[in-house]
Amino acid sequence: MAYSHQGDGTEPLASYAPAAALDTLKRYFGYSSFRPGQERMVSAILSGCDALGVMPTGAGKSICYQVPALMLPGLTLVVSPLVSLMSDQVRALKAAGARPSYLNSTLTPAQQNTVLKRASEGWYQIMYVAPERLADPRFLAFARAAAGPGGIGIPLVAVDEAHCVSQWGQDFRPSYLEIASFVAALPQRPVLAAFTATATERVRADISTMLGLRAPQTVTTGFDRPNLYFEVQELGDKAKAAWVRDYVRSHAQESGIVYCATRKKVDELAQDLMHELAPLGVRVGHYHAGLSIEERRVNQEGFITDTIPVIVATNAFGMGIDKPNVRYVIHLNAPESIEAYYQEAGRAGRDGDPAGCVLLWNGADFNLRRRLIDRDPGDVELDEGQREQAKRNRFRLLSQMEGYCRTTDCLRAYILRYFGEDGRDREGAGPAPAVLRKGEGAVQASAVARKEEAGPASAAARKAEGASLPPATAHGCGNCSNCLTPFEADDVTEAARAIMRFVSRHPGRFGKALIADVLHGANTERIRSLRLDGDPEYGKLAELPIARARDTVEQLIGSGYLTVSMGQYPVICMGDLGLAALNSSEEFTFSIKRRKRGRAGSERARRAVDLLRDEAALDSKPRVGDDAALFERLRALRRELAEWRDVPPYIVCSDKTLRGLCRQRPATREDLLEVSGIGERKADEFGEAFLKAISEFEDERRG
Repeated sequence: MAYSHQGDGTEPLASYAPAAALDTLKRYFGYSSFRPGQERMVSAILSGCDALGVMPTGAGKSICYQVPALMLPGLTLVVSPLVSLMSDQVRALKAAGARPSYLNSTLTPAQQNTVLKRASEGWYQIMYVAPERLADPRFLAFARAAAGPGGIGIPLVAVDEAHCVSQWGQDFRPSYLEIASFVAALPQRPVLAAFTATATERVRADISTMLGLRAPQTVTTGFDRPNLYFEVQELGDKAKAAWVRDYVRSHAQESGIVYCATRKKVDELAQDLMHELAPLGVRVGHYHAGLSIEERRVNQEGFITDTIPVIVATNAFGMGIDKPNVRYVIHLNAPESIEAYYQEAGRAGRDGDPAGCVLLWNGADFNLRRRLIDRDPGDVELDEGQREQAKRNRFRLLSQMEGYCRTTDCLRAYILRYFGEDGRDREGAGPAPAVLRKGEGAVQASAVARKEEAGPASAAARKAEGASLPPATAHGCGNCSNCLTPFEADDVTEAARAIMRFVSRHPGRFGKALIADVLHGANTERIRSLRLDGDPEYGKLAELPIARARDTVEQLIGSGYLTVSMGQYPVICMGDLGLAALNSSEEFTFSIKRRKRGRAGSERARRAVDLLRDEAALDSKPRVGDDAALFERLRALRRELAEWRDVPPYIVCSDKTLRGLCRQRPATREDLLEVSGIGERKADEFGEAFLKAISEFEDERRG
């Protein structure tokens, strides 16, 4: 089937063939059906339409452009800023029987020449390139020739991590602004498809505009990942380190990442964990930009191949790594934004199995972040005005991150609201259903302008340990620390009114701590020098513990009644809700939640063999022997096959595919192809070894 694209984005120039797409998916990747949203993106691209996919980490974004690339004639270009992603995906595609390549700075000039020559001769179906490569005159000349008359054709340009084009996002890269110019310079405009996992609606609008998408078909599968458990704990620095040591030791056989804010903390914590886990025979790696290239390579490869199960790192680690069986991600410090946190935490549980995401924080984390933002000179490619705007945006993002740490509402609902999704009516729900929109209808009102409405508590949350949640803020996912913690309501209406009256008289002058001290009636030199001891609200909260006064200020900020300025020394101003509350004749009430003594625990992650037993209990198919024992044998075989091929074990197959082999017990190649994750190439390369291992196992158990 031939595909073309007029470039005006108004009508498809080829019909989408569902059977052909499913055949490609099965033949190369071993899956018999698409995940939510994937087929709609594939359909849009193969029908000649520009497309924008907003899909969370682990939802299978790469399938959305890889399947079309394997069906379309010519060479698909994938723009990605992640060298590690290029390498991982090229290895995975080769293992699936495709013809991929990449072009980046890890290749020598001679190797780059070879790749371009082979590409022009039609060797490859898909090529990964960094955004900076698009400005290289040699590469532009190659692309123009390929897309021109007599060339191999460039039917599709896919842009991964597309949020990098927006200054409103957490990872703006000026080189992404050149993508639209590159596409416009081609003799025939290809289909342009953009993909992102973490983007507010404002960033999504930027993606469409800045990349020059033409009436894009937009697929949004939702940001929720129900298999992830979220937890937030406020701890001192020593308590943080002790918590991490205990957690990692109790999950020593699982793969996990511990993120730290500084290189120094990475080195210190890695050393502690090495000492802790050495008696158990568990290796611990570390990763940050201060290590040599070789050290980073060894530690990263050890983590990918499972020889180093635990790695301690700065946020320089993990981008583009497709390792599916990360069972936990711990943040020792608060990140700079919700986007950054969700992206980093989202490296857990990419295989869909249960995984834990735990954030440990204290006030020092945010003081450090503010200092770093203030001291950062900004991107040299931006002018002074752009740098100042970028700095203000970073402070805004940090304030929203602090709100996540302090909220007593459902953590999952907080994240989803941030990305513009309503956290209500989520009882028993999985990911939101995919929706397909076209053109300007895809851009909705900014999430910043949305009011956070309260919804009914989920049954799971109400049931958990007798949790008592105030109806006005009750959300429940049943899988976060806030939903699994018992709370009780505390009416602080009068305290809230006093705080808002004080701030309304002194807007933008004082920080949170001083406001709480004034209302508590503290007798300090600073309060006296500012003559705040004469303020009408001075001492109004004298009967309230100072910690509760501060907590009330925090809750008013988190609820939108007060706002926080940007900068290293933020001050408090009135929010729209606060002004309305003070000026309204309607009765105003304000309650905050506080934890009851004791915490409800949650199962944060389960090993693959435990999941296997659960699945086997629901399966009536007779089998010989224990699935868990067979799983361990097949996992050892997978490791041998991976070492033989010099690839990570997950390139051979995932834990979920191993569990499928255990449950289905294939005896022939045809049976093998019925196991999810086993495509034709993998059946050819690894099938005989797996079938033999299964047969021998059953013979032994019968014997």
